[in-house]
Amino acid sequence: MRILLTALIFVGGLFYLVTGLGFLVDPVNSGTTFGLKAAGPDGLSTMRADMTAFFVIGAVCMLFGAWRRNGDVLLVPAGLFGIALLGRIVSVAADGTEPGFWLPMAVEAVTVIVLLVASRVLPHPAT
Repeated sequence: MRILLTALIFVGGLFYLVTGLGFLVDPVNSGTTFGLKAAGPDGLSTMRADMTAFFVIGAVCMLFGAWRRNGDVLLVPAGLFGIALLGRIVSVAADGTEPGFWLPMAVEAVTVIVLLVASRVLPHPAT
């Protein structure tokens, strides 16, 4: 079970790392994938900074937590993706849906579930 969780977290962490670096290198194309369009240099810098930070920090914590088998570190990306999922749920209730709205929600939900389970299964550092 631990090996499976570690492998899932590594794959997810690499996916999110590539996504975050995509926003750093090419925010226009990466933003289009997420339904975002920058309104000029300020918008591009916001996408480049905020989206890169969100995905890269989440990914680094996932990769580090899985590598070190540290369940505590996995709570950081679980919180990040959990809040993102909450935001999507609120958006569905407030704004309605579009075709394919469920896919990012499913990815975030699976990520949160795997990270929370792993945070309990993987060892915690001695205090």
